[in-house]
Order: sequence, then structure tokens, then C-alpha cells
Amino acid sequence: MTNRRQFITTLGLASAGFAAGIPAWAIEKKADRLDKIGFISGIVSNFMKEDWKGTLEKLAKMGYTEMETGNYHGNSLAEFKAVCKSLGINPFAGGGSIADMLKEPEKKIADALEMGKKYWVCYWPWLSDAKNITADEAKTAADNLNKLGEAAKKGGIKFCWHNHNWEFEKATSEGLPFDILMKNTDPKTVKMELDIYWVRKGGGDPVECMKKYPGRYDILHVKDMDATPEKSFACPGSGIIDFRPVFREAWDQGVRHYIVERDNEQNGIECLRGSAEYLKDLRF
Repeated sequence: MTNRRQFITTLGLASAGFAAGIPAWAIEKKADRLDKIGFISGIVSNFMKEDWKGTLEKLAKMGYTEMETGNYHGNSLAEFKAVCKSLGINPFAGGGSIADMLKEPEKKIADALEMGKKYWVCYWPWLSDAKNITADEAKTAADNLNKLGEAAKKGGIKFCWHNHNWEFEKATSEGLPFDILMKNTDPKTVKMELDIYWVRKGGGDPVECMKKYPGRYDILHVKDMDATPEKSFACPGSGIIDFRPVFREAWDQGVRHYIVERDNEQNGIECLRGSAEYLKDLRF
């Protein structure tokens, strides 16, 4: 009887997960800590310019295995890929702004694939400064994201868009820009790289975002917020954000890419060192 009840319960949970678009392999794969961590190359851009190989070696020793980046470093793409492979760092994602990505998307997708990327990311889905987004502007942005998502599908790469605070701060006549984008994009071709800090900065709740649109998230940008009135950037573990419930929800939905980021960081090496120590010890 106990086994039968367990089977029925598991079947019910699985059915609910499938209906929500959560990957089948994620339904029962529980964990209480991250199995890998990554970083975005911009956090150490000054160090990469001086000594990109040495910088990657340091980060690999800290435990980083994934890198989000734009162009390759070094004298050739072959050299860059060989160094990354030898260090166990996978340059799995990168992209640009919507205005740039709409120009020759097929070529940009081919370039991303040549670098070995699995994700093509739109970091700015707006054609404006996004400070006064209208419902029509949000729908236009959604249409553009759908175009890129379809192009990515045809090209053989996954596509995500990245949020900032503007999608949460001011409601349009048809709701928050974030909701308009999520409701008007194809869940099969347009996924999300959810930036935890920017959601909080805009007044949103990252856990509620994931619960509202389950199965839509593939990557998390992990950066912290300080305790000042300005709510400025902080390295993960040194601020006020409680990452545990965020990671719990994300992991249960199948998110496996957790990328450390801190904008305008001058000592990215130390920021990533402290972040790695914090994230590897964090239990959720």
C-alpha cells in the first residue's frame, strides 16, 4: 500500500511538472546544493585583458566550470577553445542586444555555435532606454524575441532573454512589461536568463516569477544587493538577498546554470573567490 501511494504521489507530481513545462529529468532529481557554478566574463574583463589564460586558470582552481562570454580571447578561436577545454571551463552562453541580434541573426548564431555555445542570450530586449515602457512597446519586444527564438531553433541553439529592473518597476495599461513579455513569447523557443538582483531592484520576487511561469527559466544570474538605500550591487554572499529559496525553486524546475555576476566590479577575482566559497557551501 505504501509503495502504491508513493507511486501515485510521484505520478501526480510528475504530471504537474510536465504540464508546467518542467523537464522530465528534473522532476525527481533533488539536491540541496549547486553541482556547478559559472561566471560572466565581464566581471573580470580588466584581468582578462591583461592575462586571460592566467585569469581562467585561477577561476578554474576556484571551482568555476562555466563561462558566459561574448567574443573569444587570444590569437585564435582554436586557441581559446583549447585552453578552456584544458581547464574544464565551458563557454556555454553569450549574445548581445536585440538591435544587434536582429541584424544577420543566422550569422551570429553560426558564430555562437562555432564558439561551442549552447545558449544565445538577448541581454537587452528593448529598442529604447526602457524607462517608460508601454504595452505596445512590450508587445513589439515580444515579437522580436519570438523572431530570434525561431531563428535560434532553426540554427540549433537555445535562446534566452535577460531582464533588468525596468520590466518590474512600472505597470503599463496591460500590466507589467515582464508579464507582457512572458505571455506573448513562445515557451518552446524563448526561455529566460533570470537576473535575481534586477528582479529585486525592480520590486519583484524571483521565486514568484518562477512559480508564475514554471519551466521558462534556463539560467540564473547570481548577484547580491547591498543594504544601502540605493540597493547597489554586491558579490554573492555579502549582501541581503537570501538565495536559498530562489535556488530551491530554480533547481526543482530544472535550472542548472548559475552564473555569478557583479556589474562595475574592479576586483572581480576576489569577488569570484568569495562567491565560489559562499555558493559551494550554501545549502538549500
